[in-house]
Amino acid sequence: MAPEVANSDQPVLLVEEMEHVRLITLNRPRQLNVISSNMVTLLAENLEKWEKDDKAELVIIKGSGRAFSAGGDLKMFYDGRKSKDSCLEVVYRMYWLCHHIHSYKKTQVALVHGISMGGGASLMVPMKFSVVTEKTVFSTPEASIGFHTDCGFSYMLSHLPGHLGEFLALTGARLTGKELVAAGLATHFVPLEKLSDLEKHLVSLNSGDANAVKAAIEEFSVTVQPDEESVLNKQSTIDECFSKDTVAEIINSFEAEAKKEGNGWIGPVLKGLKRSSPTGLRITLRSIREGRKQTLAEALKKEFQLTINILRSTISEDVYEGIRALTIDKDNAPKWNPPTLDEVDDEKIDLVFKPFAEDLELKIQENKELRWDGKYECSAYPSFKATE
Repeated sequence: MAPEVANSDQPVLLVEEMEHVRLITLNRPRQLNVISSNMVTLLAENLEKWEKDDKAELVIIKGSGRAFSAGGDLKMFYDGRKSKDSCLEVVYRMYWLCHHIHSYKKTQVALVHGISMGGGASLMVPMKFSVVTEKTVFSTPEASIGFHTDCGFSYMLSHLPGHLGEFLALTGARLTGKELVAAGLATHFVPLEKLSDLEKHLVSLNSGDANAVKAAIEEFSVTVQPDEESVLNKQSTIDECFSKDTVAEIINSFEAEAKKEGNGWIGPVLKGLKRSSPTGLRITLRSIREGRKQTLAEALKKEFQLTINILRSTISEDVYEGIRALTIDKDNAPKWNPPTLDEVDDEKIDLVFKPFAEDLELKIQENKELRWDGKYECSAYPSFKATE
């Protein structure tokens, strides 16, 4: 694979090592820092190296340009649609990395401005400290394009209060910086004008002591509350609707609530929900519900098999149709197959959730001494690729 670059002379990941501080900058600003294959590899290599380096104490991650990260590289998935498992390696590496980010042994700080969506937010939410601003926008919109909530979010969203997780996963509703802090998906709110100064202060702190880092952030952070019209203040309605057993029942309940006085906010959300891939919605709801009962490792293994089955078009090509409509032709007129929830077969949904053979599972090492084992190159997949 040829090296990917942000433009003619810039690498996709900028890395600075300053005494006890390590600074990562996601550097694909024109593409809103979407996560490429090369970026995943470099992130994993550096994070492993620094966790094993006693001198490295604090890891800071940020995005260049006007976004933190808009998630996975959809064009990469689309371009590989005709080649068998063309994206399997990057998916494996990313989900394996997600587990290590959650359990990382050094103090991590994410400085998040602009868009932080889908897989991109997996570099924000699990951090020891995640700092957001008035310009931060979070969402998990995967179901709308025939995909599913991944990169650990079937686990993370399922553990939010009530049925907020189902709501965010199915609707792709956006949360602001204030809402992220209130929901527990970020730790601190810092005005954008102070974010650069905070970064400089953390670098000068030159320490990974969690209490010292927290105190340093709190010198710049402000206490915020969600606006009155925030979806976080609609929890009772969300719980009433999104606790239903099926997507169809959720939509019917949401429609009924939309007719009640004061529920004008539901209309646009409902419209987007109805335009989403029926298959993607069905898979996503089941995945979130399973995530509530799973460990993070179990959820990531499940998400890996879901992603590979979806990219293989095991039961539907909706993901490629969704990407085409959103980012290739940009006509925003996807033709889903099947086109309605009623036509999505239960047995086909079961098929994408069917566990892989043990040797083909995502390998997540629970033994702390061996935690960096299980890499893609140590899995069964490279040998399959070599024999093709």
